[in-house]
Amino acid sequence: MAREWLLDSLNLSTLLACTVLKLPQIALLTRTKSPKGISVRGLILELSGYIVFTTYEMYHEYPFATYLEYPILIAQDTVLFLLILHYNGNLRQSLIYSLIFVGGSQLLMLKSWIIDSAMSLCTFISASSRFAQLQCLWQTKDAGQVSALTWAMSTYTCMGNSELSRTGQS
Repeated sequence: MAREWLLDSLNLSTLLACTVLKLPQIALLTRTKSPKGISVRGLILELSGYIVFTTYEMYHEYPFATYLEYPILIAQDTVLFLLILHYNGNLRQSLIYSLIFVGGSQLLMLKSWIIDSAMSLCTFISASSRFAQLQCLWQTKDAGQVSALTWAMSTYTCMGNSELSRTGQS
């Protein structure tokens, strides 16, 4: 009983953290109007991983509650990405990126082996996104636009999700 309550609490807290995960980053970016220190490559990789995971869950018809946080994260990453494109003066490229992301998610669902193969790469994609962000921070030597609160919440949600996965819940 206590274990079930703990898992339910972890699940709820992870979901709540995900609903506001990127908001500190978005607020900081809107205030400074400069995406310096934020890796576009890392954000694209992160968004790709979220899209692959969500597409996999939808393809296999899992209950929406088991992956509810991912569409929320996709929406927040999309806003962040659009702001970066806007402040870099490249907002027109958003249509191209939209077509790539939507088209890519549709291609993933053509055959079961395609989405299953893509899903097996999700951990690698996620790790690559973090590596790209750290590499960007190292190169620019400026973490001014990167929100420490966002990174802390992201770490918490990863730990919560890994605990839920380990125990067979989602």
